[in-house]
Amino acid sequence: MATTYDYPGDLIAAQQELTQMRADLTALHKRLPYSAEPTQAWQRPEGYWLTTSRAYPDSPGWTEQEQQEAAALRERVRDLTAAIVTHTFWNDVAGPERLNARSQLKHALAREDREGQEAA
Repeated sequence: MATTYDYPGDLIAAQQELTQMRADLTALHKRLPYSAEPTQAWQRPEGYWLTTSRAYPDSPGWTEQEQQEAAALRERVRDLTAAIVTHTFWNDVAGPERLNARSQLKHALAREDREGQEAA
């Protein structure tokens, strides 16, 4: 049976926010032009990267506001990652167990939701 961990609330909250910030950044990148800088249309030569060629349209680049939004999300992701990795909780988890504990933290909220639904 796998070890389960009693994560502190602030660590779980940080992981939850990190997951949301990453989703927000992914959604932002999907709606923005492929290039942050204005770029003329170009075509990737066949056999370069992949066996099929691909054409890219002109990119108007990102507006100042879009650049600031992306930078703010990246900064928040970086800060949350640092807060999670350096949290004092990890001082009590032996080296080889940390990988498993970190993986379980990423899924702790889903587990809590399932357990809450089963108890109801």
